[in-house]
Amino acid sequence: MHELGVLIHVVEQVSEVAAENQVESIAKLVLQVGELCSMIPKYMEKVYPAAIEGTILEGSELEIERIVAQGKCRQCGHVFGLIEAKGACPSCSDRQFDILQGREFIIKEIVCQ
Repeated sequence: MHELGVLIHVVEQVSEVAAENQVESIAKLVLQVGELCSMIPKYMEKVYPAAIEGTILEGSELEIERIVAQGKCRQCGHVFGLIEAKGACPSCSDRQFDILQGREFIIKEIVCQ
């Protein structure tokens, strides 16, 4: 489970930004996580309290927004949800596609108190 290590790094980055902006307390951290990202939201939520303990984020809420994995078929150009379609274009059944989104891991918002 690498989620803890990644979240500790995120907490360090957020703490630096907070210090630069003279923020004393953070109420909520909003992350965007793509469906194809190796980070699993339920594990992130489970380890979040350990990652924020003793930091400016202690007591803050973690909100995770999922980004749907989308691909564009190379054969017909149809844009479709990769997970839902199991990697095959629902229009022509071709399995060759370009990934448009779904790999992201983004710090979207830091809500200060």
